[in-house]
Amino acid sequence: MLAQPAYDIALILDQGQRDTQEDAVAARMFDSANAGYVVVADGMGGHAAGEVASELVISAWRDVLDAELEGSAPTEAALIDALPLAAMQANTHIANHSEEQGEGFNMGSTLLGVLLQDNRVFWISIGDSPLYLFRDGILRQINEDHSMAPVLDAQVIAGALTEAEARVHPDRNQLTSVIMGGAIPKVDCPEEPLMLTASDVLILGSDGLQYISNAEIQAILHANAHAWAQDIADALWRALQAKGDPDQDNVSIGVVKLTKN
Repeated sequence: MLAQPAYDIALILDQGQRDTQEDAVAARMFDSANAGYVVVADGMGGHAAGEVASELVISAWRDVLDAELEGSAPTEAALIDALPLAAMQANTHIANHSEEQGEGFNMGSTLLGVLLQDNRVFWISIGDSPLYLFRDGILRQINEDHSMAPVLDAQVIAGALTEAEARVHPDRNQLTSVIMGGAIPKVDCPEEPLMLTASDVLILGSDGLQYISNAEIQAILHANAHAWAQDIADALWRALQAKGDPDQDNVSIGVVKLTKN
């Protein structure tokens, strides 16, 4: 009989050079369902807004996913349905909180949630928090980027902008979808799972991780491909620290590897 997959997971949360911590992260394993999750939320709105928004997203995710995974082994259909349900519940929580604060109060958060069962990976993504897959020595972002960055990069390909202009464009980090209590324009939630292998590494992050380039992240994973998840997370965090960027945003890092018992 084949051994059931197990997960090697590490999380890091760092305030960077910002005055407040508006990121929030969580992870939990469920032995009975041979499942687990990792979730990252990057809040917006400043003190008592962005940090509240991200915590509301994490709380909604936990409420929905914990209820689904604490019972008997869930069906694939139930897993798929749980992800948008968590997003909708998070959106409702933010809408209710904003309404309680009065007219003109705005806050929001990204959501990147990964659900693991056996060697299958389901995800939901709203906003610009990246989900990377490192496979066969190559790093690629596998979720959609709901910001203006892809639009500007397309303009570079079309010749309307130079790479340098696109890189420093003031609208580059403007979000095109986010959880703010209203309509959510874009949701990335594939029905077909990613099949994870023992040599794969998944990296979740808030956009603060992107203060190091994809090439730098790939090089770190090359050097640590066989390391524990915590060692990989530490190496990514040290690379950000070494940059010494005075504008370093809050950063969340989640690393997921598949192991065998």
